[in-house]
Amino acid sequence: MLKTANLILLILFPIAWFAPLLRAGLLPFFALDEITVISGLQALWEKDVFLALLVTFLALVAPMIKVIGTALIQFQLLSDKVKPVLTLLGRLAMADVFLVAIYIVAAKGIGVGRLETGWGLYLFTFCVLASYTITLAQKKSAMGSIS
Repeated sequence: MLKTANLILLILFPIAWFAPLLRAGLLPFFALDEITVISGLQALWEKDVFLALLVTFLALVAPMIKVIGTALIQFQLLSDKVKPVLTLLGRLAMADVFLVAIYIVAAKGIGVGRLETGWGLYLFTFCVLASYTITLAQKKSAMGSIS
């Protein structure tokens, strides 16, 4: 079951990248623009390359390497010795969720315009937490088989 759940994340993460994280607009009477991970990254690449690299790593690269690495371990194609690295990557992926949350709080605190969270934020957060949960469950099952 853990293998299947982990493989499903290979599908859900890319969906989360294109799903609306936020809807933002300057004035309350106009339509809101949808912001996705991908559209946010595209805008970021034009403004701040270093931050774009950081967010690209946190939002795209780290979660996928963790999921793929976990799958390779589950199918015994990769050594268990890389588990600490995968754990670190999972924590870094969670940092991206916090960056989005800080952005939402800051933008709402300014009080200019409207900002609404989209379903993609919840999907992305679910994917990161599911990946973390799969790792924890795998550790528990491995410890249970030792004792």
